[in-house]
Amino acid sequence: MTTIKTPRNQKASRRIYIEGHKGAFFHNLRADFLRNKLAYLLFLPILIYYILFHYLPMGGLAIAFEDFKPRLGIFKSPFVGLQNFDSFFNSVFFKQLFVNTLTLSFLDILFCFTAPIIFSLLLNEVRNKHFKKAVQTISYMPYFLSVVVVCGIFTDFCQGGGVFSVLVEKLTGQTNVTLIGNPETFRAVYILLNLWQGFGYGSIIYLSTLSSVDNGLYEAAALDGANRLQQTLHVTLPALKNIIIFSLLMRISAILTVATDKILLLYSPATYETADVLGTYIYRLGIAGGQYGLTAAVGLLNSVIGFILLIISNALSKKYAEFSLF
Repeated sequence: MTTIKTPRNQKASRRIYIEGHKGAFFHNLRADFLRNKLAYLLFLPILIYYILFHYLPMGGLAIAFEDFKPRLGIFKSPFVGLQNFDSFFNSVFFKQLFVNTLTLSFLDILFCFTAPIIFSLLLNEVRNKHFKKAVQTISYMPYFLSVVVVCGIFTDFCQGGGVFSVLVEKLTGQTNVTLIGNPETFRAVYILLNLWQGFGYGSIIYLSTLSSVDNGLYEAAALDGANRLQQTLHVTLPALKNIIIFSLLMRISAILTVATDKILLLYSPATYETADVLGTYIYRLGIAGGQYGLTAAVGLLNSVIGFILLIISNALSKKYAEFSLF
């Protein structure tokens, strides 16, 4: 006997199917929780952190569409639609902010993203374990210094009469060189600071990946007549491929987010021409100027562009490199 599937029967079947899957999901979740209680307890603080400081604040994005007044609050401030976005797009600073932000981000990717990879490849070739560990430890140390301290040191070194400024004077024959207050040299100072502070710490993830590479692969390559450079190209780099792509995707998604804290500590009105970025603009207008709606709109725009870039770069990676985040 053939059962005729009417729309009502199909609807009931779909409901039963969904309810069955829901029941199975919660049953499996409960069983997994009972088996891995400790792991879930360790994960709990991270979950709470992201809920409190990343997801709950999303409700505040509403002020990007309001003329926000703190005394009125989010729900009573006047709604202005896209006026804040329009004000930013028509601002005289719009082009300069995007150019400066993208320039610093691309320079950061070019030098500060590649430096840890090159450093890990070089360190991987060192056979003396004690020397290798000593170099690793020394290279990690700048990362754990306070940003305020690091920027203060670089400011002293790069101002008039500082070590770096005097060195440039000796090399170029110029006088009264002030690297930190010169718009033309500010980007070089910023990249040098990021490079010095982050290349050692950034190499950890690559060195840990290389530690899991089977030495038999290198031995097999050596038997086939491969020299050290060929082994690096055909064994080491392929082992790093996925983690390099992962790190690059994360960096691209944050391409409009530069180290605002460092720039705030380094720049001055004299260097706004090349140093003023979206983060510093948001700080000046939002915290110092009280234009909360406008700065919220800029921050939202920043996040949306980053999300779109992540989706596009992930799709390209999945198509051409056969690796993706999702």
